[in-house]
Amino acid sequence: MIIKPTVTDLLKIFDNRFELVIATARRARQISAGSVPLTNVKEESTVTLAANEIAEGKVVVKC
Repeated sequence: MIIKPTVTDLLKIFDNRFELVIATARRARQISAGSVPLTNVKEESTVTLAANEIAEGKVVVKC
């Protein structure tokens, strides 16, 4: 099974892995707390939803 987006794809948006992890975790927590996902991907995992939103450019990331 190939997971999209890949970490390599997401690292093109960030300077380092730490920023990627922090941004993804923050957005995943927002989704868990009730925020509406901004992506059309059908997924139960909030982390995967957050990663897809970041890859699609649908969230502004500030670290």
